[in-house]
Amino acid sequence: MKIRTGIGIDAHCFAEGRRLMLGGVEIEHPLGLAGHSDADVLTHAIADALLGAAGLEDIGHYFPDDDPGLKDISSLEIIRRVMELVRRRGCEVGNIDAVLVLEEPRIAPYRERIRSSLAGALEIPEADISVRATTTEMMGFTGRGEGIAACATCLVECAGSIIMEMDL
Repeated sequence: MKIRTGIGIDAHCFAEGRRLMLGGVEIEHPLGLAGHSDADVLTHAIADALLGAAGLEDIGHYFPDDDPGLKDISSLEIIRRVMELVRRRGCEVGNIDAVLVLEEPRIAPYRERIRSSLAGALEIPEADISVRATTTEMMGFTGRGEGIAACATCLVECAGSIIMEMDL
């Protein structure tokens, strides 16, 4: 068994007329996030962490923002497809640790629903997912309330060497 780690980072600005989705859960807020998909920064960061740990390309490679077939796709669907790729490489998730960077909204009331949503999409126990939030003390674009950023790390366990498949 080989242990590998990955890291993913994503950021989106707020936009009017969109729902705010974080970890596959709709969050009550007057603004959503701008993006080609549902712009779920948390799920995108986790997806990139998983892809990196499995030695695969980044999320934009598999889900390009100029593909009209992916317009408004649920990020839970993205993460399900990412898990298929990760498992095809002979890897399983050990754990995920993710942090949202935002001034608002408060995440605590949604934390358990987010963990449950992600666990269901990833097909892993909720206990293997940590979701936290922090502020930047009003510095930078997140501090000014212009958007949200997320960072995620993951650990995956792979059976032997990762199988390199060029057609993934």
